Amino acid sequence: MWSLSGISNIIHNWLNQQFSPLWALIIEMVIAGVCVIGLFAALGLVLVLMERKVSAWMQIRLGPNRVGPKGILQSLADTLKLLVKEGMTPGGADKFLFNLAPLVAMIVAMLLMAPIAFAKDFQLWDLNIGVLYISAVSSISVISILMAGWASNNKYSLMGAMRSGAQIVSYELSAGLAILSVVVLTGSLNLNEIILSQADGWWIFKGHIPMLIAFVIFIIAVTAETNRAPFDLAEAESELTAGFHTEYSGMKFALFFLAEYVNVFIVCAIGATLFLGGWMPFHIGHWESFNHVMDYIPSSIWFFGKTFFLIFVIMWFRWTFPRLRIDQLLNLEWKYLLPISMFNILLVTLMAILGWHF
Repeated sequence: MWSLSGISNIIHNWLNQQFSPLWALIIEMVIAGVCVIGLFAALGLVLVLMERKVSAWMQIRLGPNRVGPKGILQSLADTLKLLVKEGMTPGGADKFLFNLAPLVAMIVAMLLMAPIAFAKDFQLWDLNIGVLYISAVSSISVISILMAGWASNNKYSLMGAMRSGAQIVSYELSAGLAILSVVVLTGSLNLNEIILSQADGWWIFKGHIPMLIAFVIFIIAVTAETNRAPFDLAEAESELTAGFHTEYSGMKFALFFLAEYVNVFIVCAIGATLFLGGWMPFHIGHWESFNHVMDYIPSSIWFFGKTFFLIFVIMWFRWTFPRLRIDQLLNLEWKYLLPISMFNILLVTLMAILGWHF
């Protein structure tokens, strides 16, 4: 199977030959940080264009088609527009928290990139409690939204932030229980071990109906956690102007905008890792010849293919379902998804104890 570990080993060995171990480590960290920032910029450009093209396809229209060939430079034009716009701060706002909020949103997104395996033997940090780390760090994102809403000194911003806080805290429960289903079956919190446990089949297939239910609940819950339609009550334009980022403009608004799309990529990457095998090719039991052919496809292509498929599904939700009311949104979580998740985790535990999975 193709691996990208050779690239990282070459860089590591060259740096250790040229510098002391401490400086080599520092330079490696700087390179990793620059790569993550570059990935963020690329994801922002690609996902915004993808969103517009998918929505156009769903509505039988063309979408961006003026800037660049087939409109592929439209996202770049929008980025330049946001870069040159003046960033305004409201007179009665808490300036420190107002300016800090978008930075916190981006920092959380960057921290979440650390344990994700982008290809075989290619990740920033192979953490033995990767699932726990992701669950813990992702909970911090709500702080940036509450901070932005409160510091803006705007009733619409505050209302949007309070809605978002209630929404994210609620749906974290169902998402956490869905993730726990995979942990119960694999017996590990390490993302690499979870991926390797799917060498003979992805958990969405090996785990029978309970894992399919967990996967569906996970996709619904993370769509709500990322404030995506039909769960975008935090920025419901028809009610709250633009929600918690009503008062933001220029680069500060761009950071919130970018953080939303990066978070969509991250939750889809986590979903692909836990339920669809991450970088692991599609293997079927002991079909050696078929599995050998699948191994010829590079692991990075498998990972990004699965991740972008889930991103497409989340975008499909946006352009298919109407926005829910806030009471409907909370009823869906507390009266339906959470009880189903709790019953499902019991089924998965029983299945793991009795060895009923493939």
